Amino acid sequence: MKVTKESIIGDVLDFDVDTARFFFEIGMHCLGCPSARGESIADACAVHGTNADELVEKINKYLASK
Repeated sequence: MKVTKESIIGDVLDFDVDTARFFFEIGMHCLGCPSARGESIADACAVHGTNADELVEKINKYLASK
């Protein structure tokens, strides 16, 4: 899976639940909420005031290392 800013959080979590730690690290603790799972990474980062590019890079590095 290649994650982008347009990737839906729920799809990323369904692909690899261990990616949740990257969302937790930036304050996204509501991953079980249906609306959060349906948001894009870009939208969620905008709401939480974090950099979507940095998050996507971390997740993709993690997934590539597996």
